[in-house]
Amino acid sequence: MLNVVLLEPEIPLNTGNIGRTCVAVGARLHLIYPLGFQIGERAVKRAGMDYWHRVDLRLYDDFEDFMKKNPDAQLFLATTKARRTYAEVKYGPDAFIMFGKESAGIPEEILKAHEEQCVRIPMLPGERSLNLANSVSVILFEALRQNGFPGLSEKGELHRLSWDG
Repeated sequence: MLNVVLLEPEIPLNTGNIGRTCVAVGARLHLIYPLGFQIGERAVKRAGMDYWHRVDLRLYDDFEDFMKKNPDAQLFLATTKARRTYAEVKYGPDAFIMFGKESAGIPEEILKAHEEQCVRIPMLPGERSLNLANSVSVILFEALRQNGFPGLSEKGELHRLSWDG
């Protein structure tokens, strides 16, 4: 199972949207405190809609707690400062993809300690960053693609009509 890790997320709507994405693709969501909101906050539930109760959620006191509880994690850190793009690495089926808080990203001390695991989404020069929920989707779907979209529906179906006639 792929894992999305949010380090100190600040905006409940982003976390709710990310939770909904995790449910839709069968990924686990890890949240590392402090959070900029309460887990039960309306905005989180509203963004996650009726999906929030189905989120496979893990909570951690801080980054050290996360590392202690996941010592063998294949960890990737998403940052605009990385030398490699997200498409230049191989994500294992149980990879952990970490994203930092909206206002500051992942602290540079953590990035430096995990330099080879840092990845970025290419953007035009001078652009600061993408929305957190969008960034999660971009990298998560690349990891899913590399692993053959495990367990996900192979074809879509129309609601009222059929593709076959």
